[in-house]
Amino acid sequence: MMVILSACAPKKQLVSKKEEKHEVLEILRRTNNYFMDKWPDTKEPIYTTRWRPSNIWTRGVYYEGLMALYKIDPDKRYYDYAVDWGNNHAWGLRNGTETRNADDQNCGQTYLDLYEIDPQPERIADIKENIDFIIASGKVDDWTWIDAIQMAMPIYTKLGVMYDDEQYFDYMYKMYVHSRDIEGGGLYNREDKLWWRDKDFVPPYKEPNGEDCYWSRGNGWVVAALVRVLDLLPENQRHRAEYLQDFKDLMEGVLATQREDGFWNVSMHDPTNFGGRETSGTALFVYGMAWGINEGILDKATYQPALEKAWNGMVSEAVHPSGFLGYLQGTGKEPKDGQPVSYASVPDFEDYGLGCFLLAGTEVYRLMETSK
Repeated sequence: MMVILSACAPKKQLVSKKEEKHEVLEILRRTNNYFMDKWPDTKEPIYTTRWRPSNIWTRGVYYEGLMALYKIDPDKRYYDYAVDWGNNHAWGLRNGTETRNADDQNCGQTYLDLYEIDPQPERIADIKENIDFIIASGKVDDWTWIDAIQMAMPIYTKLGVMYDDEQYFDYMYKMYVHSRDIEGGGLYNREDKLWWRDKDFVPPYKEPNGEDCYWSRGNGWVVAALVRVLDLLPENQRHRAEYLQDFKDLMEGVLATQREDGFWNVSMHDPTNFGGRETSGTALFVYGMAWGINEGILDKATYQPALEKAWNGMVSEAVHPSGFLGYLQGTGKEPKDGQPVSYASVPDFEDYGLGCFLLAGTEVYRLMETSK
């Protein structure tokens, strides 16, 4: 039996499966309501220490999570909040339809989700024009940092499925392979089964303890990208088996670095470098584990104990009674960025961390439906 804790529950409390599902959904509603209540204007930039427009990646990742929540909890407020966001940005990208920046493109994941619900042409026009522009350019080296894989790759998959067009699948594969095998000599370390964030962290760069630098949220972005791609990609698509193997290998590398309290450190191989609980990376790893178990890809006996420890750790240690998420590292690209990270620290942007948490929780909820 899977044991899920409420945010205030004793750590050994046993509950029924029905109660477990209710607890998970209650936590997702509470954390999301906190955010929607705090930020009712979907066009207003979200920031605490600096400004960014609200159709950039941080808000886009939040809406990925919100749309996942909408699937299990079809509250019209969620749909309206997402549509209002799209309308307020005229369904556009931060730097127009010729941007090559995956941070600009991420909003397209939700635009396409909303188009599928209600196929109004304006919802798809700019993101499709942008991706078609990228393909026509023939340039495949845009994803020079691993976050970009999550921000953009699922868009190609969705367009390929929607239009039954292999060119989207083929092009995203070329871009993915460039990041994995070519950029900086290859950003994926097959020995450790983890990814360096970008070429600046490829050896000879080392952490203070002499280990390679593997940033947890960066690896979490790759986990999320592979989940979202595999969830959509046709079974017979020729590169699917390769993505699947990369996912399984990466999850092995992730599993080997979990903390005893269920969280992951910001530095996966050096707990002395700004060590401590971190919610966003942990949530993305839970997302991958829960999805993998749900799809029969990851061994339940191996991964479910780690998943439970991580989810219960976040719920009991990071979720505030108000719904605010603690232990969330601010934006950046390495362990020292976005510090300090504590229960009460407020990151420079609150949106993306909640998006990661909602993605994790919706897959945990789905696991509740199938657990015996």
